[in-house]
Amino acid sequence: MSYIEYDMVIGLEIHCELATKSKIFCSCPTTFGAQENENVCPVCLGLPGTLPVLNRSVVDYAVRVGLALNCEISNYSKMDRKNYFYPDLPKAYQISQYEKPICENGYLDIELEDGSTKRIGITRIHIEEDAGKLTHAYKSTFIDNNRCGVPLIEIVTEPDMRSAYEAEAFARKVRSIIQATGSSDCRMQEGSIRFDVNLSIMPKGSEVFGTRTEMKNLNSFRSLVRAVGYESRRQEDVLLDGGEVIQETRRWDDSKGMSVSMRSKEDAHDYRYFPDPDLVPIVLTDEYIAHMRDTLPELPDAKLRRYTEKLKLSAFESRQLTSESEITEFFEEAIRHADAKSVANFIIVDIFALLKTDEEDFSNLKITPLQLAELINLVRDSVISISASKKVLSEMYRTGEDAKTVVDKLGLMQVSDASAIETIVRKVISDNPKSVEDYKGGKTQAMGYLVGQVMRASKGKANPKIVNELVNRVLNE
Repeated sequence: MSYIEYDMVIGLEIHCELATKSKIFCSCPTTFGAQENENVCPVCLGLPGTLPVLNRSVVDYAVRVGLALNCEISNYSKMDRKNYFYPDLPKAYQISQYEKPICENGYLDIELEDGSTKRIGITRIHIEEDAGKLTHAYKSTFIDNNRCGVPLIEIVTEPDMRSAYEAEAFARKVRSIIQATGSSDCRMQEGSIRFDVNLSIMPKGSEVFGTRTEMKNLNSFRSLVRAVGYESRRQEDVLLDGGEVIQETRRWDDSKGMSVSMRSKEDAHDYRYFPDPDLVPIVLTDEYIAHMRDTLPELPDAKLRRYTEKLKLSAFESRQLTSESEITEFFEEAIRHADAKSVANFIIVDIFALLKTDEEDFSNLKITPLQLAELINLVRDSVISISASKKVLSEMYRTGEDAKTVVDKLGLMQVSDASAIETIVRKVISDNPKSVEDYKGGKTQAMGYLVGQVMRASKGKANPKIVNELVNRVLNE
């Protein structure tokens, strides 16, 4: 039997917790890490006789994200009840939006591997409340209702992505944009942003989508990429064996690198949506929408252009520095006190490498922007050499100490006393007559060797510029 090649068809549903201090329909705090069932009240538990009141900030944040993602903002939207009976939802329905979402018909352009761009359609963005959290133990299940009523936006895309690379690129860019608007911190380790993947496959050249499956609650880009790869291969194997892909919801097991079936995939009618009778419609004026548009901060694409055009950074450097809000904010603060190109190099080459080795997140970096700027300026002022700065940065990363403190502690201050350096130069030249002879015979690379010997003799502390000048002068006396 001939082998059939398939194309992936991917759509994403991105759930993002908004940055409000209180929940969507009550005044309970949204603090992460609180004791189980501490941040609850009769409203978010859905007890009989309680009435929800919509948090105004939820609307503001949702509109900001919608505008940043090129959506049409609805003047009229409403809240609906989505009915389902899961133990993590005490009132047995979720307040969400169905027919009239707050944002529709958006798009986002992503950069592909070959440098071209591709437009991914955004069907809708709606606001809703989160459900609780279940913890399964031996013969028992524990429920923590702290997340019940935590405000979310759900971003639903068109099925426009055709690879794990495109899905990751889209998810990363959405996260950076949401962070830039201030609507969410998007901390994956806290579940502030999660991805659901809708995936099907179809024979290459076909335009008829296959049966899709949904994988729920992926909480890292690594999981997203692995889940897409696994599920596409699983569906291919099913079809090549003569079977049929079943429309279902699957759970991704990151430790095993595989997905497992949870339940058959529901359709809208299974949820029995109807307007929530306790909440009035959301009516937004054109003036309000215009004001929200005018007050949007500079978004990642605009920052990228500014970095390449005004700061003269490369496209690669600019993309790296605008990939996450923590990195961008760190860079922006550091360049107030030091050269932009040097700051970019230290962040992308050195700090990223240290974080990667420790598998740490940038948000946990001990070094402050001002400390990095101080280190860069010590190199600029020839207080330390560029090679010594790497040792200093590594110690700063480990301890959080200031650059000057580390330089003094490690004894790395650069020697710029020309007379002291000249003493070393003359001794090195005296000890290496063969290299001197080679240099005078036209082998100019011999000078580099002598410079290296001087640096070694000074234990790397001699100012390289002065060393070069003195070696050249003494050799040509």
